[in-house]
Amino acid sequence: RTGDLGYVDTDGYVFMVDRKKDMVIVNGMNVYPRMIEEVLYQHPAVLEAAVVGEPNARHGEIVVAYLVANDGAAVADADMRDFCRRLLGPHQVPRRFEWRDNLPKNATGKILKRELRRAGEIERGVDLSR
Repeated sequence: RTGDLGYVDTDGYVFMVDRKKDMVIVNGMNVYPRMIEEVLYQHPAVLEAAVVGEPNARHGEIVVAYLVANDGAAVADADMRDFCRRLLGPHQVPRRFEWRDNLPKNATGKILKRELRRAGEIERGVDLSR
């Protein structure tokens, strides 16, 4: 068991969709962060993107996008939301956009989503001592 989620098409090709641990469940619907990240990377103002789920009492989880701007570009959250609405389903559109100077990465350059989740918990005042 690898933790990868994927499918095999009619021609027998295997496609990886996302990691099981990264899947976000919004109102009972599975949301795959990688798909949202691929859309965000299409926006000219986005240099880097990472999408994570954040616990939410009403929806189970909400989608949060952490972004790094391309060459200091400034984009209003409403404009990013409109861009995403044109390309994603309603449950996939990030509820919040967090613009950062950089995203946490490991030694090989992979974005550390667990650090983003942890930062979000700290910002929301979640007790991490449990």
